[in-house]
Amino acid sequence: MDTMRWSGGCLEILDQTLLPERVEYIKCRDYQTVCQAIRRLSVRGAPAIGAAAAYGLALGAFSLDTRDRRDFISALEKIAADLAATRPTAVNLQWALDRLLAAVKNSAAGDVAELKQKLLDEAHAIYREDLESNRRMGRFGQELVPDGAVILTHCNAGALATAGLGTALGVIRAARDAGKRVSVMADETRPLLQGARLTAWEMLQENIPVTLVADNMAGYAMALGKVDLVIVGADRIAANGDVANKIGTYSVAVLAREHGIPFYVAAPMSTVDFRVATGKDIPIEMRDEREITHFAGKRVAPPGVGVWNPAFDVTPARLVDAIITDRGVARPPYTESLAALAGRTGGSGGR
Repeated sequence: MDTMRWSGGCLEILDQTLLPERVEYIKCRDYQTVCQAIRRLSVRGAPAIGAAAAYGLALGAFSLDTRDRRDFISALEKIAADLAATRPTAVNLQWALDRLLAAVKNSAAGDVAELKQKLLDEAHAIYREDLESNRRMGRFGQELVPDGAVILTHCNAGALATAGLGTALGVIRAARDAGKRVSVMADETRPLLQGARLTAWEMLQENIPVTLVADNMAGYAMALGKVDLVIVGADRIAANGDVANKIGTYSVAVLAREHGIPFYVAAPMSTVDFRVATGKDIPIEMRDEREITHFAGKRVAPPGVGVWNPAFDVTPARLVDAIITDRGVARPPYTESLAALAGRTGGSGGR
């Protein structure tokens, strides 16, 4: 199933807030609708957000009626800023927007119509490259998965979080396709239940055995020997290997270390932000308190209670056994290994 698709000058986004009950697509004919879809988590997952934002910027460009190159780029930058503000933690969002803006600014084309088409072509390229990136991650990552493994995952890092195939779940798919007998234990992932609603649904579609557990059951499952390894995705990775991912990931990593279970992160190199030295510098998105005080539209907490609702947490690099990227597997020390995979001489500086 397509996470998103471009059809007839319109971006169609699978509305993941309705899964698994209904499969419906949002027709985005303007960039404002894309902003809304990203903000309300109709599309989510760092790679998918990046691709959607790229298409959103292209849609915004086609709505501009100026023929002046300078005015066009100035208006385009304002649209990009609106898209970038939707979710601050997922670095692929800004990465995709920066890539499109650079493509326009570096283009020799003087005609605005050509620049608009160039933006759409670049968005298509990001979408296609993400698909291939997922395939490469799967090939690299499946080497770390033993036959017969039970793999715990947190949140959803599957086809729904990317242009297709997935990061963490892409590794699991690749292991299955390599002939390995694998099964998944999916954390429900409070408060929005991406594991229960999305990961479990994806695995059932793939005929990969999946067991759903509440978040607070993961430690006991590890203690009983029911988990062989953990694979999660990431929304941003600092230069030193600190990983920002869905809230609750840090707890899983601590539990895995306590029980001697490998903890792996799967993410494309575009998720590594070399401008950020450590996880302390990663901005953490705060979400609406209703995500915690209400369930299925019904209040479950007393009115007036204080709420703290970060969407992500940061897992320190010392708890991560390996980072599976589309260029290979990085091992500690990540400041060196990630920089080497990126073809850099050091782990700092601009992207």
